[in-house]
Amino acid sequence: MHAGRPPDALDQAMEDFLAVRPQLFGIAYRVLGSMVEAEDVVQDTWVRWQNTDRTKVKEPAAFLTTVVTRLAINLAQSARVRRESYVGPWLPAPVDTAEDPQLGAERAEALELAVLMLLEKLNPVERTAYVLREAFDYPYGRIAEILETTEANTRQLVSRGRKHLASERTARVTRTAHRRLLEVFLSAARTGELSVLEDILAADVVSYSDGGGVRGASRIPVVGRTRVSRYLVAFAPRFWPGTEVRWVEANGLPAVLISAEGESVGLLSLDVSEKGVDRVMWVMNPAKLAPYVASLKD
Repeated sequence: MHAGRPPDALDQAMEDFLAVRPQLFGIAYRVLGSMVEAEDVVQDTWVRWQNTDRTKVKEPAAFLTTVVTRLAINLAQSARVRRESYVGPWLPAPVDTAEDPQLGAERAEALELAVLMLLEKLNPVERTAYVLREAFDYPYGRIAEILETTEANTRQLVSRGRKHLASERTARVTRTAHRRLLEVFLSAARTGELSVLEDILAADVVSYSDGGGVRGASRIPVVGRTRVSRYLVAFAPRFWPGTEVRWVEANGLPAVLISAEGESVGLLSLDVSEKGVDRVMWVMNPAKLAPYVASLKD
C-alpha cells in the first residue's frame, strides 16, 4: 500500500486497468504479432500504472493506451532485429478469437495472420499508426499524440499501411466460402489429390511453414501453384498418417489444429481471395503453438 494514499486507491487503479485491458492486449498483439510478447507488454504497463502518480492522470484509458503502445513499439523494434536471424519463414503467433472476435477493438482489422504478416514489412511506427486507426478507430490527432509526431505525418503513416496491404491482397471471400475452401484444401492435402489442389490454389500462391528451426518444416517459402501442389502431395504420406484434426478459430478465421500422439504439431490457416488460396500458413513452432493451444476452450 502506498503511504498517504487512500486504501482503495489501488482498487481503483485495478478497476481502471481492467476496463481497458482487452484493448491494451489488442493493440500490443497487433503491433507485435505475438501473444506472449503482448502479455509481457500489458503486464509491464500494469506495473508502470501502479507506480504512477495517478492523481495527476485525468484520463486513465488514454494514459494506459499511450504507455502500452510505446512499449509495444520499443519491443517491436528489438524484435525486428531478432527476426532477421529467425530460422525459416516467420509467421505471427496465432491467437484464439472465439471469445473476443475483435480482440478488444472497434473492428477486427489487422487481425488475420496474413495481414499481420504483411504489416510486419512496415516499420513498427507505420504498423502502429495503421492499427490504431483501422482497428481502434482512433482520431488522427490522438494517434499523433501517442506517436509524438504531427497529424499530417500520422495520415501519411496510415496511408502507407493501407497502400502496402492493397498492393499485396485482393478482395477477400466470405467467412462461409473461406471455411468451405479450407475443407476442400484439407481433404485434398491429406489424400494428395493433385488436380483438386491445382484447382483451388491461386497461380501465385505461397506456402509458409514456420517451424522456428525446431520442427522439420520447409525453411523457405514454396511459391506458385505447381510447386505448392507438388510439395503438398509429396508431403502428404510423411505428415498426415496418424494425425488428428480439430476445427478451431484463429485470428478471426476458421483454422485447423493438427495433433499427433496427443501433441499439437501444427496450425493450418489459409488466406483466401476470389482467385483461390493465396497463402498457406503452417504454424509449427512449439513456442507459438503452445500458448495458443493453452488458450483454447475445450
